[in-house]
Amino acid sequence: MKKFIIAVVVLVLSYAGAFAQKASKQSIEKGKLVYEQYCLTCHQVDGSGVPNLNPPLIKTTFVAGDKKKLISIVLKGLNDVEVNGETYSNPMPPFDFMSDEEIADVLTYVRNSFTNKGSAVTAAEVKASR
Repeated sequence: MKKFIIAVVVLVLSYAGAFAQKASKQSIEKGKLVYEQYCLTCHQVDGSGVPNLNPPLIKTTFVAGDKKKLISIVLKGLNDVEVNGETYSNPMPPFDFMSDEEIADVLTYVRNSFTNKGSAVTAAEVKASR
């Protein structure tokens, strides 16, 4: 009986992990579409940004760091920021018109693209930051 319970627990945990991974893949796919619609023009296809105007999204603590800060930037916009010792002065407007899910998806995409390896952002985290 004990072995059966352990087997069931392992099976449930494996399924939950596979589901979470699938959800992240779906979030990344949807986030790519949001990125292409709203972010690509300024941050470029490869996330490299535009020197002195729009910051890169590649390997920066800005992207891979605190999710709350990143969510806040999307919701409230940003003016004049320094990233990796370089200043970027093109104002980023707020994207607070986007749904919590769209913001979560695009940030999950950015945090897992352009050589970044970050945890997913959830719609609940975005909602809590509004």
